[in-house]
Amino acid sequence: MPADLAVIGLGHLGLPLAQAAVAAGIQTVGYDTDPRPYAELSAGRTPVEGSLSASDIRRMLSGGFRPTADPAELGRVRTAVICAPTPLGPDRALDLGPVSDATRALAARLRPHTTVLVESAVPPGTTENVVRALLEEGSGLRAGRDFHLAHSPARLDPGNRTHVLANTPKVIGGLTPACTESAAAFYSRLTDKVVRARGPREAEMTKVLETNFRHVNIALVNEMAVLCHDLGVDLWDVIRCAETKPFGFQPFRPGPGVGGHAAPLDPGYFPYTSHTPGHPLRMVSLAKEINDRMPSYVIQRCATLLNEHGKSVRSARVLLLGVTYKPDLADQEASPAREIAGRLMDMGAQIGYHDPHVLDWRVRDVPVPRADSLYEAAAGADLTVLLQHHRTYDLQGLAVKAQLLLDTRGATPAGAAHRL
Repeated sequence: MPADLAVIGLGHLGLPLAQAAVAAGIQTVGYDTDPRPYAELSAGRTPVEGSLSASDIRRMLSGGFRPTADPAELGRVRTAVICAPTPLGPDRALDLGPVSDATRALAARLRPHTTVLVESAVPPGTTENVVRALLEEGSGLRAGRDFHLAHSPARLDPGNRTHVLANTPKVIGGLTPACTESAAAFYSRLTDKVVRARGPREAEMTKVLETNFRHVNIALVNEMAVLCHDLGVDLWDVIRCAETKPFGFQPFRPGPGVGGHAAPLDPGYFPYTSHTPGHPLRMVSLAKEINDRMPSYVIQRCATLLNEHGKSVRSARVLLLGVTYKPDLADQEASPAREIAGRLMDMGAQIGYHDPHVLDWRVRDVPVPRADSLYEAAAGADLTVLLQHHRTYDLQGLAVKAQLLLDTRGATPAGAAHRL
């Protein structure tokens, strides 16, 4: 049965888009080049850790969402959105393989007058130089003449109930003005406001700027955290005071590392050296270096606290609280918890964890014991480390029960714990 929309890539980008489309009454099919998401969705389960809940998936299915393993379905829609992931490779460059695979699957079935949109986080130039070329080669059609092509960077904040897709402006950059307007007509069905960029590269670069803005500012406060600790200054009180300034300041807060799906993007690692100047963003590279150091700094603080209380990391019982990258979600993408746990294990510590959203946790394929009774585990541990502040944690109570409590999020009451 034909549908209005095909979402290609059923991960952390594609599923929320499909959810919004179904809620807006758009007949939607979902396809992934990996067969596993189809199997999970067909069974009413979420295929992506920490994304939509099983009840969300069931509501989508009852609302008409159709996951499919048949790529022929892609040739029966008016709009197709590519939401494939772009993970970082070992060389720190974005891996465009999943985007290319998704594009090829669509290209073989692409029909005239279809609107093709790219939401994947890609380097500027990808929509024009990679997606367009693959679509035209595989279909025999011409972008901007036979079908519309545009880029619209995803703006998702999982767990945020205030800023959702419907009230978050959508940036759109089309290959031609007609492509932009066709994309705007589609997204206007999902969101209150669309913002037209000059073209696909400007839309792609918008994501680069937004992502790097976050990482650079987190790096700044992470450096401030180290400095303030050395100087005996309460950084969280400093931030509280600074955020009263009504202009020229936006508060960011330090932590044990930076998680999430949006990695910092440095043009020095873009894959199209012939199309980019190759000038690295030195501030972005430095920010990544600073943020990548934070797990080591947490380990250092753990060792220092234990030593100050006559204990060694070796054989110490360490309880880690909150192993997800974001509070009140199950998503563990790039969470620093796993690196911190691994390093403590290398130093001989006995690691346990507690997280209300993660019932099974492994580090290097080794299961980590989960605390059944949080307060008993904290009382029995030589050191308890708060890595993520979930709402269910009674930090005042934990501070009383724990022998030693290191708060990497500044969430405990002043004086109740050792802060990062």
